[in-house]
Amino acid sequence: MTNNKTIANLQNISLCMQAIKTAQDRPQHLPGIVCFFGHSGFGKSTAAGFLASELNAIYVEAKSTWTQKALLENILLMMGIDPAKTINKMMDQVAQELAISNRPLIVDEMDHLVHKKSVEIIRDIYESSGAPILLIGEERLPHKLMEWERFHGRILEWVQAQPAGTDDARELAALFASEITIADDLLGEVSRISSGSVRRICVNIDLIKRESRKLGKTEIDRSVWGNRPLHTGQPPKMRGR
Repeated sequence: MTNNKTIANLQNISLCMQAIKTAQDRPQHLPGIVCFFGHSGFGKSTAAGFLASELNAIYVEAKSTWTQKALLENILLMMGIDPAKTINKMMDQVAQELAISNRPLIVDEMDHLVHKKSVEIIRDIYESSGAPILLIGEERLPHKLMEWERFHGRILEWVQAQPAGTDDARELAALFASEITIADDLLGEVSRISSGSVRRICVNIDLIKRESRKLGKTEIDRSVWGNRPLHTGQPPKMRGR
């Protein structure tokens, strides 16, 4: 299990929390949909999972195969409600539960719903419930949503995920490699070479932890690490014959 107190210190979780709080606390005349978008690997889904736990939100991660019916069925599944037999009745179930419970709805991988032309069903859920909704997607999601003007106009706030920096790397090291101390100069290099990707930073932290065991070290910095390679996410170069 992850340590939520440590995870909470990641900057993108803070940005995501601020966005959904803005939607929750908005005046009634303002729209209640917020969009959190950015490059793959920046920790958007980590933020979504944390918020779902902290705010008791309804969280669904859209799949490339999902139809409108599949989306509603999965939302109802997360609500603990048996889906009705028709899409219209399932929509009523979802809207009623959100309106009564006042729980936020988080839709991760929103790009899949855009690709399936299922954007308007999110607007229907919002209009019928008034619930705060957080959409999470890739860096071009705001541009993709411009195709649906009525939907695009109901976005209260666009929040861009930021590349993970040394502070994030430090928090992740404390979570996943607490038995060793990784110096800031090495964590800074990890952040740089990982191009801000939380996933790659975690891979590199694990790499450093394993190498530290081999070296018999509990503290490691750039001088100790030396010229050992770090994970960049790039495939290895082909060797000549």
